[in-house]
Amino acid sequence: MTGVALVFPGQGSQSVGMGRTVAVASAAAAAVFSRADDAVGEPLSRLAWEGPADQLDRTENAQPALLATSVAMLEALRERWGDEAPRPAFAAGHSMGQYSALVAAGVLRLEDGVRLVRERGRRMQASGSGRDGAMAAIIGLDEARLPELVDEASRAGVFGVANRNAPGQVVVSGERRAIEAGTEIARRLGARRAIVLPVSVAAHSPLMAEAAAGLRAVLDDVAFADPDPPLLANADARRLTTGAACRNELIEHLTAGVDWVAAVRAMLAEGVSTFVEVGPGRVLTGLVKRIAPDATAVAVDDPAEPEGLAVPVHAVTTAT
Repeated sequence: MTGVALVFPGQGSQSVGMGRTVAVASAAAAAVFSRADDAVGEPLSRLAWEGPADQLDRTENAQPALLATSVAMLEALRERWGDEAPRPAFAAGHSMGQYSALVAAGVLRLEDGVRLVRERGRRMQASGSGRDGAMAAIIGLDEARLPELVDEASRAGVFGVANRNAPGQVVVSGERRAIEAGTEIARRLGARRAIVLPVSVAAHSPLMAEAAAGLRAVLDDVAFADPDPPLLANADARRLTTGAACRNELIEHLTAGVDWVAAVRAMLAEGVSTFVEVGPGRVLTGLVKRIAPDATAVAVDDPAEPEGLAVPVHAVTTAT
């Protein structure tokens, strides 16, 4: 087993222009975007590269565009790595990034992954109809106070921890009235910042139950292979080593939280020392550095590079 993990970002990492420079420089990346366009029957690549931003940011567009960009970057990396390509110990995705990880690990075909995340986005947008959903970022709150926050805020409605991103950084999700109450409670409990986010869905909460039920029926018609390398479940970082387990993960993680801290620590415990973020931006790179300051974390997205892609050959080969 090597000391390298490939990690894939979720919604929020998208930006207009993502992946265009890589697609121009890499035939392998260009082919990924072409296949993704064909899979959804429209120029998804043009939306990723040219926007407009308000359309790209729509959940049903952002998710397939992110998956296509992440996989395009991965294929460009593999093209450039050649014989030096590492054999990763894990592929791990944050929220929607799980789909990118599943494609990377050979569980899903690219075309199925793109179509599934588009359907996921549509069902998330429609789920919880009549119950105004919201999410908020809570920064600087002592983790020991989280149960108290959840208990108090839940008195106002559905409320729970959606993402445990790093020590002292969580995202909460649920009914808007409970989320707004929760931000006030969090500040009282000592949080440095508590900010309601500009989203219209309560991801990773019970309000996504309708989306999970609908997606279950869709996933029944999709082929799932066993992953290579293994993945980690978003909610509790357990190993996912079979196609059946991966299928269940995609249903369960709609209503359960994402514990990225547990995932990173689980990979560290298995000997991972280098985390390579494959996708637009460097959100996960920053989170990994906060969770594991002694680990190496590198992002492949680098606009300063002529091809828009950093190829961390040295970092990953020395970690094997």
